[in-house]
Amino acid sequence: MKLSIRWGIAWLLFFAGVINYLDRTALSIVAPLIEKDLSLTSTEMGIVFSSFFFGYALFCAIGGYAADRFGPTNTMKYTMGLWSIFCGLTSMASGFLSLLGLRVLFGMSEGPLGSTFNKTVNNWFPQKETSSAVGFANAGTPLGGALAGPIVGLLAVQFGWRISFIIIMLFGFVWLLFWRKRVCDAPENHSRITAEELAMLKADQQNREAQSEAAGKKTTGYYLRQPTVWATAVAFFTYNYLLVFFLSWFPLYLTKVHGLNLHDMSIANAIPWICGAIGMPLGGYICDRIFVKTGNALNARKIVLSICLLIAAGCISSVVLIQSMVPAVILMSITVFFLYGTGAIYWSIIQDTVQKRSVGSVSGVMHLIGNTAGVIGPTITGIIIDKTGSFYTTFFIAGGIALTGTLIVLVFIRPLTSHAHTRVTAGQ
Repeated sequence: MKLSIRWGIAWLLFFAGVINYLDRTALSIVAPLIEKDLSLTSTEMGIVFSSFFFGYALFCAIGGYAADRFGPTNTMKYTMGLWSIFCGLTSMASGFLSLLGLRVLFGMSEGPLGSTFNKTVNNWFPQKETSSAVGFANAGTPLGGALAGPIVGLLAVQFGWRISFIIIMLFGFVWLLFWRKRVCDAPENHSRITAEELAMLKADQQNREAQSEAAGKKTTGYYLRQPTVWATAVAFFTYNYLLVFFLSWFPLYLTKVHGLNLHDMSIANAIPWICGAIGMPLGGYICDRIFVKTGNALNARKIVLSICLLIAAGCISSVVLIQSMVPAVILMSITVFFLYGTGAIYWSIIQDTVQKRSVGSVSGVMHLIGNTAGVIGPTITGIIIDKTGSFYTTFFIAGGIALTGTLIVLVFIRPLTSHAHTRVTAGQ
């Protein structure tokens, strides 16, 4: 059976996510080597981790605007090219300040990724497949995190941490060759799309446009005043706090608390990422199945989001009760599985709620707010570790933040009263 054009594009987004987290996670994997080589403290390392998210959060909103204004295809092309270059340039860091500056630039170039993913899915997928498509595309990110341990760890051991950044830079350039040849912004402009697939996508688009007309034309500013949009953004902040905590500090937790060497840590750190790679598409698929059965998109998203965040909150808080390495990795794996189970849902809520013309911009603002967690979290964690000499308080804080996100989802995410398209016929 021939792969549809839209799912072919989803596969390219999936591999973009793999490369994205392979590049992004590389610093965490080799952090013990960099700390020693550049003589960095835990606080300085935390600031370096945060510096990526300073640049990243800043360009989330800019990237969302670019995806709406110039199209997601071109936006994605430039963001992949630039972040690959800055990933490679990380090998030239000579101290705290140079590493800090390179991570800011690296983060800026990755900032448009999430909103560009969302805009691409909005252009190419019907509403009944939205969560599945977003979940599948983003499942590449935890898989990239899982691969980062063995790949970057092996490269660092064999050739040194600097060479590892140069080698993984090349993956992005290879991906660009496929993206430029196989993707465009609008289905009707794709030379290889079948008449059947194009007719299905046009029918879904006409249905969405009819819903938008029934609700009346809304500006981006209108959506940015809605409690549901802000609640989704704050919930996304709690998601990112846990994710960044795991991404930035869990490898160092394994080496400092449980005494693992770089090789063993790379393998242990990969296990939660693999669980996340399963949880992301599964959460999106379950969400779409609930939508198909109930006809209520927003409630389907809310059910999956609140349950998964609550379980993640309980599991990450429980890590502090564990004294040995294996149960700690198991609990963190369960945390990451359920955390990633929510990963597609935030974007799906925006697509359910926001009219097509503003999807990229509103997604970008949500992405900006969510990723301020990356600016705040790693630095706070580093300071706490330096002051207390322990990781345990940081796990409790992460669990409390996830619990807060669950409550916000339950209380504040509601249908926009002027919108008909939060409840539609799932079979359309």
